[in-house]
Amino acid sequence: MFTKILIANRGEIACRVIKTAQKLGIKTVAVYSEADKNAMHVAMADEAVYLGPAPARDSYLKSDLIIEATKQTGAQAIHPGYGFLSENADFSKACFANGIEFIGPPESAIIAMGSKSAAKEIMQQAQVPLVPGYHGENQDTDFLKSKADKMGYPVIIKATAGGGGKGMRIVWKAEEFESNLASCKRESAASFGDDRVLVEKYITKPRHVEIQVFADKHGNAMHLFERDCSVQRRHQKVIEEAPAPGLSEATRETMGQVAIRAAKAIGYVGAGTVEFLYDEDGSFYFMEMNTRLQVEHPVTEYITGQDLVEWQLKVASNQELPLKQEELSINGHAFEVRIYAEDPRQDFLPATGTLLHLDTPAETQHVRIDTGVRQGDTVSVHYDPMIAKLIVWDHDRNAALARLRGALAQYQVVGVTTNIEFLSALASNQAFEDLDLDTNFIERHKEDLILDDLAADNDTLVAAAIYQILKREQKAQQTAAQSEDPYSPWNQVTGWRLNTDNHHTLDYKDLVDGIANELSVTVHFRSEGFLLELPSTELKVLSAKLSGDELRLDVEGRRFNAKVVEDTGKLHVFVHGTSLFARTQMLEIVDKGQAGESDDAGGSLAAPMPGTIIDVLVEAGDTVEAGQPLVILEAMKMEHTINSPSAGTVSEVMYSAGDLVEDGAELLSLDSGE
Repeated sequence: MFTKILIANRGEIACRVIKTAQKLGIKTVAVYSEADKNAMHVAMADEAVYLGPAPARDSYLKSDLIIEATKQTGAQAIHPGYGFLSENADFSKACFANGIEFIGPPESAIIAMGSKSAAKEIMQQAQVPLVPGYHGENQDTDFLKSKADKMGYPVIIKATAGGGGKGMRIVWKAEEFESNLASCKRESAASFGDDRVLVEKYITKPRHVEIQVFADKHGNAMHLFERDCSVQRRHQKVIEEAPAPGLSEATRETMGQVAIRAAKAIGYVGAGTVEFLYDEDGSFYFMEMNTRLQVEHPVTEYITGQDLVEWQLKVASNQELPLKQEELSINGHAFEVRIYAEDPRQDFLPATGTLLHLDTPAETQHVRIDTGVRQGDTVSVHYDPMIAKLIVWDHDRNAALARLRGALAQYQVVGVTTNIEFLSALASNQAFEDLDLDTNFIERHKEDLILDDLAADNDTLVAAAIYQILKREQKAQQTAAQSEDPYSPWNQVTGWRLNTDNHHTLDYKDLVDGIANELSVTVHFRSEGFLLELPSTELKVLSAKLSGDELRLDVEGRRFNAKVVEDTGKLHVFVHGTSLFARTQMLEIVDKGQAGESDDAGGSLAAPMPGTIIDVLVEAGDTVEAGQPLVILEAMKMEHTINSPSAGTVSEVMYSAGDLVEDGAELLSLDSGE
């Protein structure tokens, strides 16, 4: 076994690998960019080596610097995690040339599966079932369109070197083929340096079922059952579960054996995943093989009781697989959700910002959290915006799903927009519970999953108002303690007034579907507690205790807890115990003593996030229609098209292709003639 390894990655996967290495007594070396100098994985490792500036191309993708860091620190092996260099054949080759063990498959296996087209040919020879399609070298637009026309629409265009949903487009009609092909090629070239594509028949209601395989250097290969990853957005997985629900034992065994056959066909070594499209009639087709550890590997670990990173380390150090196929069995059911900084209401647009508040459910035998961030860390534009993976387990699917709902209700993030509310809606969705699964699930159920804003309820208003009053009281007590006259009424916040009722009026703005509703709460001080005048009713707060940002309230005999996080004039209110649904209310504090807010409605065409201009599709003076694409922006590994909000004339274009833009930068101005 190795005594020291280097992890050529960052974030949660680097932290995940470090945990297993520590368990085995293996020392670890982290690498980091300028943006990650204070990152969690750097703090966890025994040593850390600086690579370069924040962009991945200048740091985490610099294989020569990583090789040098490995030699410099005396590490014997490199774990690549996933993404970055994990499926880079040249990097695997460079490790071998420098006498460093690459904790992954051999160069030949990466090359074989690195091209989707070549992989399909190999799988066809190994008698692995394939979806009808064209996987050849002819990339002529007319030729590819003729193949698509022959297959019949819909078809799917995929980058041959792709992965993670990049360089992939579904084409529903013949007249949409050429524009989708151009976009797919452009994104593929930007993401992988290769614009070649393949075209396949698109199965309209498929499930995405994948088999975890493992092979050692002694010719042994086995599978660790399957995962269902059907629920996706933009072809990227949102929720994964193991085992795949509804599969017969016969189908499970057949898929497992086909996956082993696929791994052996390319001389595979280490952890890999063979991915299949599973059709409604029980047939399945090879889609691709990922030659690395997958993001969703924890659900497999939960149902098998095995540590897959430990298996990777053992196999890489020339040991045989720890178990034989017949020694493995499925125990219970597990789910994983990916908690992202993104906005589901804006087509899952990635978000950036600082994690001002981060509170998670406690980790137990039923709940696991894999993360690479802490409270106070920043989600930057440079890397994938995943905050954490929340994984739950129980004895069956329904019990595990209940665990998931409960854990999501306890997951609190302030500072960036997240998908937690969306994930909670998904975990509570009846169709999901009833196994009505396919890769178009989110699109089919979008109205139930992308939730409208809720107006602040009474519990939220009570918690916000009492929090502010008690906070003022605490501050007044501190001031009084330092005052020459601690009993002065000017050091009190009891709402004391001469010859009148003691009270405070607190004003808020509640944003509901883009409209700010103004609300007032009047807090009357009573000998025991408070009387609150709310917009819709009156409520007596019999007792209230504030500890930090945690409230314990007794409202007319009903006791519950709440947490209130204050952030630059805003209150984020988490009310516990009233629902298993993860929804957070945000109220803006209105100070009536300040000047009124500006009514400026903006209206410019602005960048939704920092990024690089890929293409400007119009010029000053052009007439455009509503919805017409104007600018293509690349940010956080994805293309985003900025469309015209209305018909009009382009009066000025501020940027050109290749320019870097900041969040909110005005890209162009449009004269709508109004």
